[in-house]
Amino acid sequence: MEDVLDDLIEWLRIASISALPEHAPDVRRAAEFTAKLFSQAGLENVALIEGEGHPLVVADWLHAPGKPTLLCYGHYDVQPAEPLELWRTPPFEPTKLGDNLYARGAADDKGLAIILIKAAERFLRAGKPLPVNLRFLFEGEEESGGDHVAAYLKANPQALSCDAALICDTEMFAPELPTICTGLRGIVYAELKVRTGAVDLHSGVYGGAVPNAIEAAARIVAKLKHNDGGIAIPGFYDDVLAPAPEELRSWAALPFDDEAFRRDEARVEALTGEPGYSVVQRSWSRPALEIHGIRGGFTAEGAKTVIPCQALVKISCRLAAGQDPARAARLLAEAIDAATPAGAVASLHVLHTAKASIVDPRSPFIREAAVAMSEVFGGQTVFTRSGGSIPIVGLFADLLGVPSVLTGFGLPDDNLHAPNEKVYLPNVYRGIEAIMRYWTRLGLRQSEGM
Repeated sequence: MEDVLDDLIEWLRIASISALPEHAPDVRRAAEFTAKLFSQAGLENVALIEGEGHPLVVADWLHAPGKPTLLCYGHYDVQPAEPLELWRTPPFEPTKLGDNLYARGAADDKGLAIILIKAAERFLRAGKPLPVNLRFLFEGEEESGGDHVAAYLKANPQALSCDAALICDTEMFAPELPTICTGLRGIVYAELKVRTGAVDLHSGVYGGAVPNAIEAAARIVAKLKHNDGGIAIPGFYDDVLAPAPEELRSWAALPFDDEAFRRDEARVEALTGEPGYSVVQRSWSRPALEIHGIRGGFTAEGAKTVIPCQALVKISCRLAAGQDPARAARLLAEAIDAATPAGAVASLHVLHTAKASIVDPRSPFIREAAVAMSEVFGGQTVFTRSGGSIPIVGLFADLLGVPSVLTGFGLPDDNLHAPNEKVYLPNVYRGIEAIMRYWTRLGLRQSEGM
């Protein structure tokens, strides 16, 4: 597996942070390297698709007549690495410590997406035809909205026609427990801008007589949630669809311990959230509202006594099945208007949205993946949901009419979006084997009739 590790390290060295304009050259380098990996694997029709935003990278291999076609999706962009001081190793100098490889993007998503590429390469470089037809679509904006891939998919659905999508961007529920994710929460990500005046003012001269933008922003966001962690926006829960009783029973049987989760994985002082629901239910099947950052005023070293006139708040709502992103955004905006104190002007700008996605575990594409993963990892494959969002899954369902198979090869402690992100390399290597077995099983099933 040396070629896998070498290529992954080279890919991870590229700081392809799609959200930061100064890294646009790095994002393009990562796209070009992705195309190189596709060509090296033996895939055909490799191309960069230009458009508004960062390039898409596509390829295919379509020489299995009568067999199903899978659309292999991944993303080559990564989250920002800050705060840098919390990294034990430099985020863009991949470092192997034991069986783990540390770097930004190691688990989200380069270290898992490479599984799909290398699985195809193992067949083709050995001179063996693939047992199924494959299309590859990798994007460079998954971490910053995905506008380019959405526009391309809407304009060119025929170019991506398939029977199912295959995505390696989720995790195992626990180490050595093969897992397939059958549900994702949706998202509304927005910026709240609060203005109280034209300029910052001297707190000695004006303090106590004029409004403070950061204080106003704090008052607004504090009214969006109850003290127990439930969302306080009127009507926000109205459209939430409850999981089926069978799902709830299967979740209750998973090896989950609240205290171990708090202490070892989340590493927080206490668990909070909507009363009446388990931690798993809160994370997978209930909405959430989180504040990601507040900017304004003076935050440098030392003292500067100003009353800020502007503040910016980053907010996201994770949406449960049944919720409409447009309605959720409207309810959020109305709640902000109602909570805005006198002397402040608040405006909400929605950056991107996606609805929740649910996949039927009875699909043959899901069932065959479950068997392949059990064969490689041992034990019965479990079906879970994820609290995260992969917007493209909803688009695949709506525009292509196909299910997405979300195979979990990451681990709960991979530190996605956080310092010291890592990937467990044995899972990458076994993931390649599992995907190869999956494709082989699909090819056999198709010849017998799905």
